Amino acid sequence: MMDLTNLKPPQITLIGSGVCVFLTIHFTIQLVSQHLFHWKNPKEQKAILIIILMAPIYATVSFVGLLDVKGSETFFLFLESIKECYEALVIAKFLALMYSYLNISISKNVVPDGIKGREIHHSFPMTLFQPHVVRLDHRTLKLLKYWTWQFVIIRPVCSILMIAFQILGIYPSWLSWTFTIVLNISVSLALYSLVVFYHVFAKELAPHNPLAKFLCIKGIVFFCFWQGVALDILVAMGIIKSKHVWLEVEQIQEAIQNVLVCVEMVAFALVQKHAYHVGPYKKKMD
Repeated sequence: MMDLTNLKPPQITLIGSGVCVFLTIHFTIQLVSQHLFHWKNPKEQKAILIIILMAPIYATVSFVGLLDVKGSETFFLFLESIKECYEALVIAKFLALMYSYLNISISKNVVPDGIKGREIHHSFPMTLFQPHVVRLDHRTLKLLKYWTWQFVIIRPVCSILMIAFQILGIYPSWLSWTFTIVLNISVSLALYSLVVFYHVFAKELAPHNPLAKFLCIKGIVFFCFWQGVALDILVAMGIIKSKHVWLEVEQIQEAIQNVLVCVEMVAFALVQKHAYHVGPYKKKMD
């Protein structure tokens, strides 16, 4: 039996993070198995499965980063890219799920008559590019879809370019900031389109509890992004610094971020069990 009293802090951290990853995977498998057992609406449930796998993927990738805490910048950039590319896919699938709930088909130009002509009120800074009030039609819905899917394309392209520049050794700080600005604008536009969509169809979507579903996604994105920003600030202020000969401050920063993600994904996996529960598909069996 393992003697915990003889373990060093890094070992305790690794074991604790591993337990968190295990719990996240355990709760997710429970939810996945319930949906597979009550497989009644493949179109909706496929999207749900992709969405709920976000938490274990984030946790597992973060744990891999902890296993090689002395990894290179390229290694950590690769791990981060995996999470963020999957995040892009999840955002697109969430919008597809909402379309399914409303019986909207963009490809077939199917827009229920009951929702045509509704007003969409854009806010600043979108009013710089769009009228303040827009009437809902097939073209408007297609535009919201494009605003979401542009992130699905831009995120992987930026990731590939960032890794390639890192490997080639031509990755100056100004280029890093350029990618950061482009990606922040891209993800903000994607999330904005989801928020607009929710506000327009809040009444019809209410039975499907869309706010809880959306907050699961936005919560994961929010915590990971702002934690990274906060850690950058703490490093710049000298609060986080390296006291080890064998670890650089950037590696310590990555380790802290990975530990936090492992812990937080347990909470999100539990919240997802409520937000994406199998109840509606159980009823369809009765």
